[in-house]
Amino acid sequence: MLDADKEYLAELYLAPLAETAGFNSIDDLIVKLQAQPFNSLHIQAVEALVTNETSFFRDIYPFEALKNDVLPMIQQQGNFALNIWCAACSSGQEPYSVAILIREHFPSLAKENVKLIASDFSNKVLARARQGIYNNFEISRGLSKSLRDRYFQKQGNGWLLNQEIRQMVDFRHLNLLETWSAMPAMDIIFMRNVLLYFDTETKKSILTKIPPLLKSDGYLFMGGGETTINLVNSFARVQLGKAICYQLQKKPSA
Repeated sequence: MLDADKEYLAELYLAPLAETAGFNSIDDLIVKLQAQPFNSLHIQAVEALVTNETSFFRDIYPFEALKNDVLPMIQQQGNFALNIWCAACSSGQEPYSVAILIREHFPSLAKENVKLIASDFSNKVLARARQGIYNNFEISRGLSKSLRDRYFQKQGNGWLLNQEIRQMVDFRHLNLLETWSAMPAMDIIFMRNVLLYFDTETKKSILTKIPPLLKSDGYLFMGGGETTINLVNSFARVQLGKAICYQLQKKPSA
């Protein structure tokens, strides 16, 4: 499931788990995982492998496209009820960045008109995301001082995001490899910097589940090193400013 050039991650991150769980080696741990039904040990292994690298307004161009192109176009079409999904949201900086952007630049989109879902496989990072507390290093990455002062308040050694923004995000536990049946049709999907960890077949499997979920005029944003090209044929590449995103291929007119 891991891409071949990411196998070093298994050695790097599974070694501490193997030792803590009482195994003599990573190989012994893997044999145990393969022999058992999915359980808490599997969850610990996956959480150990996940790289929770994130920041506010990470790789700024998708957020500029959201502000300058996507949301204005959606509003012009008369769609004032938006469904946005941030997949593999880690500790919450991405969905909170989207929420802050909407609050800053589209105040007419009252929070009841925006359904902002953020999902991750790890319950540990979801618990952190729901708290909305970030340390000085995290708060300094991608967030301007003016936004920090407007939407966060100092709490001990950290910064607490205000309740209005926290309440805009619905955090959910979701494994991208399993069913997405509980998800509504989406106007915008952020699935950034997660597929790069998977092998080709797993990438294809995940991408083929997006078209039934994405609205016909919706937008898919992926990471800078990710693409749908040569994986699935359902999407057209679209450039908005300096950002690349994807929309569903238009069916030819009869």
